[in-house]
Order: sequence, then C-alpha cells, then structure tokens
Amino acid sequence: MNILFVADPLESFKIYKDTTFVMMREAQRRGHSISACEPKDLQWQTGGVVTAAVRDIRLTGDKTDWFSVSQPLFAGSPRALKDFGAIIMRKDPPFDSEFFYATHLLEQAEREGAKVFNKPRALRDHPEKLAIMEFPQFSGPTLVTRSPEAIKRFHAEHKDIILKPLDGMGGTGIFRVKEDGLNLGSITETLNKFGAESVMVQKFLPAIAQGDKRVLVIGGKPVPFCLARIPQGGEVRGNLAAGGKGVAQPLSPRDREIGETLGPVLAARGLLLVGVDVIGDYVTEINVTSPTCFQEIFDQTGCDVAALFIDALEAALATA
Repeated sequence: MNILFVADPLESFKIYKDTTFVMMREAQRRGHSISACEPKDLQWQTGGVVTAAVRDIRLTGDKTDWFSVSQPLFAGSPRALKDFGAIIMRKDPPFDSEFFYATHLLEQAEREGAKVFNKPRALRDHPEKLAIMEFPQFSGPTLVTRSPEAIKRFHAEHKDIILKPLDGMGGTGIFRVKEDGLNLGSITETLNKFGAESVMVQKFLPAIAQGDKRVLVIGGKPVPFCLARIPQGGEVRGNLAAGGKGVAQPLSPRDREIGETLGPVLAARGLLLVGVDVIGDYVTEINVTSPTCFQEIFDQTGCDVAALFIDALEAALATA
C-alpha cells in the first residue's frame, strides 16, 4: 500500500521526537511505500480530481539524512489523491484559513474515493479547545467569551484562572491570573483583541503540578500509557514546547474512563487518532489535528504507539 502523508516540510522534522516520522517508519517496516507532500501542494481544477505534487520517499535509518527521494517534487504529473491506499493528514497547527481550505480539498478527494485520516470534516468539526463542550462531565469550570465583564465575573467566582486563545498551540498565549487580579484587564485586551476574538478561561487546576497528561486514543481505544508534561521552574505550562518535562506513566482509572468514553464517539466520526489533554481529573483540550508524544511514551515504557496506530489504520482500511 502507498501511504501519502500530508505534513510540514520533511526538512523541518526533528526525528528524535517527531510522531509523523515514527508513523512513517512503522509503515515502511511493514512493507508499505511512503509519499509526502504539504497542504500547499494540493490542487483541484474543474473537470479533474484533487491532486498533489508529491515526493516518494524511503527512510534511510541515518539520523541526519533520514530520507531519500525516489520521486522528486514536481517531477512528472501531479498525482491523484484517490490513487493512494491511505492519506494521513498530519499538518501541525495552527488551524488557520489554509488548513481549513486543505480540509475541503481533502474532503473532495474523499468524494472521489480517497481514504483520509483523520477525516477532513471531523477535523473541522472538532476545534481542539472547544471540543470539550460536548463532554461537560469531564470538564472543569470553563468560560468561552469575548466579554471582559464576563471574564471579570468568572475571575471573581474562581479567584485563580487560566486564560488562553482558542487558536493557540504548544502553550503559546497562556496566562495565569491569581486572586489579586493583577493585569487581568491588560491580558484580556491582549487575548480578545479589544472584543474582536473569543477567549477561553478556565479555573486553575493545581493538579498541573503533577502534569498536563496527554492521553492518546487510537481507533477508539486509549493507549495504556500517557505522557504527563510537567511544568518546570516558574512555568505554569506543561507543554513540551514550553519547556515541560515529559514523564510517561500508566493511565489512571479516571484517564481510562475518559479515553473509553470519548474514544468510541470520536472514532465513529472518523477520528482515528486523538490526543486528550487531562489535568487531574479534567479534560482541558481534545487534540485532533496532529497529536504527538508517540516517541516519548515508547522510549520510556516500550509501548509501541506507532505500531498501535498502523494496526488501527490497516483495520480501518479493511472495513472501509
């Protein structure tokens, strides 16, 4: 089977930790061939099908020159997406206009017969921060608003709060405001652009000291280990991109309950891979665009998450 990965530029991969890389490695180990492109390479024209200029690649095993190209980019005619055995959408956030347009091109490719994971419509329907609204039984006190007055009332009620933009990633733009309310007005203006954009506000959860846990759900089933991303120094953010320390650990009973409840619902919508962020007992985000942490979990526990993913991909294709 030929698998097409729609991802960031291959040259930007940090293969010692990149999840898309280990997906590719496991797929190649099983005898599948690999191709890659970026969202900008997708195109459609009246009377035709969705195509892309792709590179056919092979992983070399070298840590520096980690792939070789047998089909150079733009060599020959663009390839029809429907002709690939599977397409894995792995473009990292942010979910901006170009990502949105790419999902529409991929959805058209689906209508033409392509098999895309995660499903493009499901990517659009599950914004990563707002997706928690569907599962209030697992959510801590949360407010989504443009209103500075509503944010002030939420702060007055909960005293210690976290504010973050709805389109942030990797912990960017996250602020904590304690009981003294210091700089709440300025932070609100910065995040909501003077009322032009919505903000998510959540009660601060002291359990962040034990980590912001990434619970991976593959094919509707939780992976037995999560990665607790523990804030370091004076940081409130546990994100690895913000300097958090990743510690793999078995799922707690609550983590498992969350994964087993959300998993079948999201899998039925075409979300083969989901990363649920859990602080203490509460879900804070549901990541669907490009969930990570495969390598960190494998390196620390031996749980081969990439193998679980390719297992689920092959099973999904067999029943499609």
